[in-house]
Amino acid sequence: MSDAPLILTAQLPPDLQSWATALRTEHFPAERNFLAAHVTLFHALPGFCEGEAIRHMRTLAGEFAPVEARLVGVMSLGGGTALQLESAGMLRLRMLLAEHFHGLLTNQDQGGKRLHATVQNKVSKREAQDLQAKLDGVIAPRPFRFRGLALHRYLGGPWELIQEVAFRGKEKA
Repeated sequence: MSDAPLILTAQLPPDLQSWATALRTEHFPAERNFLAAHVTLFHALPGFCEGEAIRHMRTLAGEFAPVEARLVGVMSLGGGTALQLESAGMLRLRMLLAEHFHGLLTNQDQGGKRLHATVQNKVSKREAQDLQAKLDGVIAPRPFRFRGLALHRYLGGPWELIQEVAFRGKEKA
């Protein structure tokens, strides 16, 4: 176990994951692009919670079916661009996780959540606006299902995958 922060993500379906990662590879500044596309639910759970996080993820995955969601379009991050996602079910699961880890969440993780997959970040506002205009007519809204959850360890840039769990239950989130 490590003191490094833990990052909890929602897993995209393989086709959407590949497409979003290709967009990220094309548009994210290469010197800072250590990751595939991802949907972060929590940015920094304490490292000492690793075992507890894995157990709780497994419990939720056993109860809930793949979570319905929708790719809505393009979203501005100010100095970046993301794919805007909507999922009442994933926000409900995130709320359950936040309640479980109450008292351990950073300010960033305590607030509300806008689901997204970052395509570009830490660029000029103009560069971000240009990409948003380019993608706005290309990205078509579509439904999908989140397939599970993943826990990662932050390594100062890259992440180390710790555990993935697939949704396999019957309950809808």
